[in-house]
Amino acid sequence: MIRDDAAEALAQAEFFDICDDEQKRMLAFAGDLRRFEPDDVVYQAGDVPLGAFVLTEGTLKARPEGAGGGKPYAVSEPGSVVSAMALILAKPRPITITAVTQCTALFVPRSAFLKLVQQSPELAQRAVSRIEQQLGNYLGALEPSRRRMKSD
Repeated sequence: MIRDDAAEALAQAEFFDICDDEQKRMLAFAGDLRRFEPDDVVYQAGDVPLGAFVLTEGTLKARPEGAGGGKPYAVSEPGSVVSAMALILAKPRPITITAVTQCTALFVPRSAFLKLVQQSPELAQRAVSRIEQQLGNYLGALEPSRRRMKSD
C-alpha cells in the first residue's frame, strides 16, 4: 500500500516525468512517506536537504529567508516537488518549508536519485535538460526586475 502511494506520488510529480516507470518504482522503493502536522518544519533555511519531497496531500508554506528574501507562498498541488535541486546538489537551501495543514509527502533521497543517474546516461541528460529549463524559467521571471533596476 505504502509503495503504491509512493509510486502514485512520483507519477503525479512533473519533475519525475524524466524517469521511466522502472526508475520511478526504484525511487518509490527507496523513498519514505512522511507525515507532518500543522507548523511542523520540513526543513529550515540553511539546512542541506538530503533529497526532495513530493507533496501527496495537504498544504506547505515556503518562506524565503536571508538577503533578498521574498514573499511566502503556499504549495498545495499534489505532485508538487519541493527542493528538486536537492536531488543533485548538496547545498544549503535559502528557504524554510513548514506544514500549514496535516501533510503527507514522499521523501526521495538524493543518494537513490544519483545512483539511477549514474546507471543511466539518458536519465542524466534528461535531468540536466530539466534543470536548465527550470533555471531558464527562473531567470526569465527575474528579467523584469533586472530591467527596472537598470533604469533606476
